[in-house]
Amino acid sequence: MRISRLFTKTSKTAPADEVAKNAQLLIRAGFIHKEMAGVYAYLPLGLKVLENIKNIVREEMNAIGGQEVMMTTLQPKEIWEKTDRWDDAKIDNWFKTKLVNGTELGMSFTHEEPIVDMIGNYISSYKDFPFSVYQIQNKFRNELRSKSGLSRGREFVMKDMYSFSLNQEQHQAEYEKVVESYFRIYNRLGLGDMTYRTYADGGVFTSKFSDEFQTVTDIGEDIIYIDEKKKIAINEEILTDENLEKLGLIRDELVRKKGVEVGNTFHLEGKYTDALGVYYDDSNGIKQSIVMGCYGIGVSRLMGVIAEIFADDKGLVWPDSVAPFKVYLISIGDKANVQADALYNELMSMGIEVLYDDRDARPGQKFADSELMGIPYRVTISDRLIKSENYELVYRKNGQKELLTREQLLAKLS
Repeated sequence: MRISRLFTKTSKTAPADEVAKNAQLLIRAGFIHKEMAGVYAYLPLGLKVLENIKNIVREEMNAIGGQEVMMTTLQPKEIWEKTDRWDDAKIDNWFKTKLVNGTELGMSFTHEEPIVDMIGNYISSYKDFPFSVYQIQNKFRNELRSKSGLSRGREFVMKDMYSFSLNQEQHQAEYEKVVESYFRIYNRLGLGDMTYRTYADGGVFTSKFSDEFQTVTDIGEDIIYIDEKKKIAINEEILTDENLEKLGLIRDELVRKKGVEVGNTFHLEGKYTDALGVYYDDSNGIKQSIVMGCYGIGVSRLMGVIAEIFADDKGLVWPDSVAPFKVYLISIGDKANVQADALYNELMSMGIEVLYDDRDARPGQKFADSELMGIPYRVTISDRLIKSENYELVYRKNGQKELLTREQLLAKLS
């Protein structure tokens, strides 16, 4: 991509009502556009980041046998009434609408009911289990407040997976597979060392704990207590002596931190399958309840968390795994333009994605935009550097600079 052909522009300011650092930076860098509070459009650069995160999540879900589907946004009232989740007194963050004939519909905020209703058409025997179904899709929640940028949106991108098992033993094995895959995802996103499996309330569905995956950061809305040796934590909401004993944790060994929830997993038992009349026949032909689990990751929230955590006073700092481009290429001077064009084409032919700043703009503006956008590597070609047959390589993460020959540069970037 050549910046001269990119319709978006960087800005020195963000909307006055935008208080979240992640949204301010992403707007200024031209990654997202704010439609309204809690609702953002993804521009070319931002969409590339979002798709990179999606692909990491997708690869790890596929690796544990997840089968990807794409469910509908509009949901029929009837199936939600069967599980007692249509009433606004029970679920207060629905967006609801009506067809012209008066039929009431909901806009998906989660998909337990539709997924169960769907799989009931295809499974019947114990031989069909276990299996997991997931999707990566926009969700809608009527949040009372939405002031944390991509970290808490009214419209957001989520990966939600649902597992179906014959019994508790089989379910637990499937559940732990997902937990392990989540940590592979966070490691690939650069968040692994700061993200903890955090025990939380299991809710009305189960007597077991649910799991939150909390990334330690000052922007977090949750308080968690971490056992740093065991690499696990407990949410403050369930911090009781009884729960500490169940988990084998000692209060004096826990460290209090703020965290932001970047994933969650729940044991659903037979809550939804029973309510919707979906069962399986065991080897004796007797109908049995299905044991279900659900597993969420906020994909757009992860983008906001990464943007905020790794940012510095100059702008965004993307990890290599999610950056929209690997290299930000700058040319300075007439002779440099010819050589930069050649390098751009060569890098692209090697499969290295390049954002080429080919504008007729001041060097200072180009350098500032490269830092604001947070591309991992900046390569500068100038008339002065051409004389010494060198290229300047700057690492966005730490500002380290190197002067390299063409061969050394290509070796580094490949």
